[in-house]
Amino acid sequence: MIRSQLNVSPDYNLNVGARKPSKFAGYDTLPVVFTHGFNDTYEEFLISTDNKTLAHLDKFDLANDPVESIDVTARPIRGNPDAKVTVISFDDLQCPYCGRMHQTLFPATLDHYKDNVRVIYKDYPLIDIHNWAMRAAVDANCLAEQSGDVYWKYVDYIHTHGQEISGPHNDTAKSHTMLDVLARQQAAQANLDFAKLDSCLAAQDESQVRASLRLAESLKVSVAPDLFINGERMDGARPQDQLWMVIDRALRAAGIEPPPPPPPTPPPPAPPSDTSGTEKWQPLK
Repeated sequence: MIRSQLNVSPDYNLNVGARKPSKFAGYDTLPVVFTHGFNDTYEEFLISTDNKTLAHLDKFDLANDPVESIDVTARPIRGNPDAKVTVISFDDLQCPYCGRMHQTLFPATLDHYKDNVRVIYKDYPLIDIHNWAMRAAVDANCLAEQSGDVYWKYVDYIHTHGQEISGPHNDTAKSHTMLDVLARQQAAQANLDFAKLDSCLAAQDESQVRASLRLAESLKVSVAPDLFINGERMDGARPQDQLWMVIDRALRAAGIEPPPPPPPTPPPPAPPSDTSGTEKWQPLK
């Protein structure tokens, strides 16, 4: 029954343990271990004392929701810092889907919601498949130490020029050099402390990014981008209407009526019919 109802892959082994009393009247706890290769996953099922019903429940600790403990201290904020709705995005600067989500957030979403929304990025570089994502995250954080505005300008640029940074041969060393050059250019335009930035870029301290990765793991983040909108989760690059639906719901929960949707864009006018070059029928005389 467990295999059929949960559609368990044939290459998993199931080990059903001894039943024991549960907290639910009329049911015992039935421990089951799913084994795949060298990995074990422990699950608890409920089996009725009359052996007629098997149940599988997910239990959530409402007093210890990890979403409530996402640390955004000192992270650059885009939008109103005091907004009632917070969009937290676990972002990979090399990820094309993150770039697409970035374009959905900015500028249309912030323009639409004005001061009602703030956006914060957390680092989630997929280092197993993206060869310069960690470098980009570290360099962006070096800029963030001095200016949140410059951080966002750098992030904007990276998300729209990823292919140029990768280059035709995806040379990691060249990509790293380009990322550092871009960071210095942004710093020069904003008159940041160049010596401080150079020291940060040279150190390439990954500790802040690694801490963000550990947080993502505790939240069971496995894709990029992964958004939390006042705690409600949206994984992957979603279209604007879905994103705005969740933001609207969060605003109403905070006692704020969302702005009306923009009027639909009228379709372009049909081109005039072109009869040039065609023959017209003429009656015979």
